[in-house]
Amino acid sequence: MSIDVTDATFERDVIQRSATVPVVVDLWAEWCGPCHQLGPVLERVVAESQGRVELVKVDVDSNPRVAATFRVQSIPAVYALKDGAVVDSFIGALPEHQVREFVARLGPAETEADRLAAKGDEASLRQALAVDPAHEGAVLRLAELLAGRGEGEEALSLLARVPESAEWRRVAALARVGPAGADRDGDVEARLDDLLPRVKDDEEARQEYVDLLELLGPDDPRTPQYRRALASRLY
Repeated sequence: MSIDVTDATFERDVIQRSATVPVVVDLWAEWCGPCHQLGPVLERVVAESQGRVELVKVDVDSNPRVAATFRVQSIPAVYALKDGAVVDSFIGALPEHQVREFVARLGPAETEADRLAAKGDEASLRQALAVDPAHEGAVLRLAELLAGRGEGEEALSLLARVPESAEWRRVAALARVGPAGADRDGDVEARLDDLLPRVKDDEEARQEYVDLLELLGPDDPRTPQYRRALASRLY
């Protein structure tokens, strides 16, 4: 899974995050054919790392500051960052075996906890956390599983073990809102409209509003509209 990063979130989701885990930045644009070829390959290969490497995507047309930061002249362009610095990169749609080699150079060697977490079932995830209580991949996957069946308190307790990230925020939102709140086809717009008048003075209403937007995600066309409405109420 990848997340979309903007000029506004680049510092947090790439520079700061790369102090905890290697971050691969995929610079792309909608009109770029090779970008659409490379994107699924990157997502598949990074997903196989089971959290040892993270992937973010940046639309260079919509985020000129990020593009300028990397001095982008051709896309797709892919950069790997650790501790805020670029440690590797490539240009163009490489074949999968070369993408796999690129990602393999970034992450640490697979551990027993990694292998258990990769199985994905609850028993294996709990075994992984018995081996490594702060294993980020196992924490996030188990927390999401628990949150999805309404056990939000345990999910949030687990999340406290690992640093905040874009995926962390999504799972935390699910844990607080509950599985019913994650139903995008439900009454989410009505709930947002109901919460909006209260967000300035009611902390619980404000948190629920933000959580619902987190669950909608950046690609949902309603998200920018409701974020602007929130900003106008608060500021």
